[in-house]
Amino acid sequence: MMGGVRFLLAVLTPGVVVMSPASAQLLPPSPAIPEPSASTARNPFDSGGFLPPQPVATPTILHVAPSGSDAGDGSRDRPFRSVERAQQEVRRLNATHDVTVELADGTYTLATPLRFTAADGGQGGHVVRWRAAHGAHPVLSGGTAVTGWTIADRGRDIWVADVPRGVDPRQVYVGGRTAERASVRLPRAAVAFTATGMTIVDPAWRFLASLPDQSRIEVEQTGYFTDRRAVVDRISGDTIVMQQPGWRNNLIGYDTLARTIAKSEARLFLVNSLAFLRKPGQWFIDPALGKLYYKPRAGEDMARVEVVLPRLQSLVSIAGSYDRPVTDLAFDGIGFRHTSWLGASSAEGYASQQSGSYLAGWIPGFPEDPIRDCSWGCWAFETMRNRWRQQPAAVQVSAAVRVTFDKADFSQLGQIALGIGNNPEANESGIGYGAAGVEVRRSRFLHLAGGAIMVGGITPDAHHPPRAEMGVRNVVIADNRIETVSQDYKEQAAILVTYAAGTVITHNDVSDTPYDGIDVGWGWGVNDPGGSGAYRTRTRGYYDQPGNIVYDTPTILRDTVVLGNRVHKVKQWFSDGGAIYHLSADPGALIAENYVYDVPGGIALYLDEGSRYVTLRNNVVDRVAVWLNANTMDAYRPHRTTMDNLAIGNWHVGGRTNGSWDAYMDNRLVDNVEVPEGAWPAAAQAVIDASGISKGERQ
Repeated sequence: MMGGVRFLLAVLTPGVVVMSPASAQLLPPSPAIPEPSASTARNPFDSGGFLPPQPVATPTILHVAPSGSDAGDGSRDRPFRSVERAQQEVRRLNATHDVTVELADGTYTLATPLRFTAADGGQGGHVVRWRAAHGAHPVLSGGTAVTGWTIADRGRDIWVADVPRGVDPRQVYVGGRTAERASVRLPRAAVAFTATGMTIVDPAWRFLASLPDQSRIEVEQTGYFTDRRAVVDRISGDTIVMQQPGWRNNLIGYDTLARTIAKSEARLFLVNSLAFLRKPGQWFIDPALGKLYYKPRAGEDMARVEVVLPRLQSLVSIAGSYDRPVTDLAFDGIGFRHTSWLGASSAEGYASQQSGSYLAGWIPGFPEDPIRDCSWGCWAFETMRNRWRQQPAAVQVSAAVRVTFDKADFSQLGQIALGIGNNPEANESGIGYGAAGVEVRRSRFLHLAGGAIMVGGITPDAHHPPRAEMGVRNVVIADNRIETVSQDYKEQAAILVTYAAGTVITHNDVSDTPYDGIDVGWGWGVNDPGGSGAYRTRTRGYYDQPGNIVYDTPTILRDTVVLGNRVHKVKQWFSDGGAIYHLSADPGALIAENYVYDVPGGIALYLDEGSRYVTLRNNVVDRVAVWLNANTMDAYRPHRTTMDNLAIGNWHVGGRTNGSWDAYMDNRLVDNVEVPEGAWPAAAQAVIDASGISKGERQ
């Protein structure tokens, strides 16, 4: 028996030989292990592989300054002017040197997104670092300053400035903040929803038919967990006809535009007409005339305030290939600003599904009456579930290893700020997935139209990568301050991890968001081993649809750690979701020592469909409606969905527990303590004090 154990250990532990004392005496001495050569180096995606010997090299520093010249040599006395010129020089040096590109203070305006390929990273063990000069705060910008403001309507205090004709962004940045597009709230009772648009039933809204540029007007709805948008085609009399396929895609699934789950909480808006420019802080652009209109906030002087018009849809694309990824590339102290993603302005609109994912294209088998037959899921909707798209981030990382962002400043961006290993269509390079060893530390995310960080993709290639190099692994998100994000795309979590292995989210401060703070997992359990019984029902019928298969192997999601974060003042628009939220099986997952507070009416710790193997330990929760929720889908019993989870040693003031915490689901509550208001035990207070940005990094 003992010999069998030794044999088993030998098989399960690569590189370890287990011997009996007798056999050990018969073996010759171990030979010296030779140094690995370049020929034995393994793919850098494999963290267990060898790297070739690092040559001795002299570090090289290149200097860039707005006052420089691209005819210079990159020295301190003759700096380059553009980052593109510095990039060319990096490629000449990085095969034999560590290279640092040092940016002087100022704004570096990009004409096109900056593209980093494998040739731009460290070569042969070297590192390429782009960093701010000492005391400087350089910014990579995709925008143009707007000046020359004059009064357009003194009675309404509306100002106007000339901008390039044809430019039609979805965001404008005023005084360092994301301004609001001109919009008015439309009572749901004022219209009736149809398969092609809406019928006006309140005579007070018949003026819509007289508005110019009707095909630029949008309809937006925030519901229970979605923020949906569709574009008007034309308005005639009482009939509003919407552009397709965006409108019809917003009518099917869950929390749809016509039949939201939110009911009284749902908000319906009309957006993007000069007639809607009524509140301070709003703007409207006329691309045909090249005119930007703005109604200033109290105290804003249009002769002094900074106004920036974004010109690019993304700023930076970092992507090699699966065979040759970008390696060893670092960004220290760099600012990323001024973009506007335009996808939602098209006929596709933005058929939001959850946290940056959306439905697009023409759907086969579309129901004849989508409002009646597909407002709580249907087969046509389930056909598309594995083909949802993701919003492209402003800074995109894929097919890359050891890329770091330290003390970066992501601000005034028109979508998700940083995307790591997302779908191919969410990458300017066309390459998706495949990010390993990416670290985001000590950075700030502020005034964003979308979420801060999105890790992982959502297609079958994301949850079951056909190549090991396509997996997303070992991402670290630590000591970041994230606040006032998801201001336009309100359904996006501040931090989202879909399918990734070994992600660590630790000591971040997340606040002031409309939706969730930290979300982990995707798929609602349908892609986990054996699938989900809740999706075999006739209503959902997920596995009856082409391409939706039952897997017998686990997804790549595992070993996620959410530790020591401070999450507060989130869930400001949506009831569904949680301050810290989880989906699907995640073996080894740990949610521990987080401090969640000031989420009135919301859920603090939420294990949604399919969550399994999650331990919630020593978290502190205060001022919430529900401190812990396990969505076990009781409507689908006896199927087991959210199960095999443990909540142990957590402290909470008030708040209730939801879901099935019982033996059938194997969800266990152990030694959790309800604490009287203001009477935290010493251990809980220690968690509170240590949560958020690490003490040594606080400013």
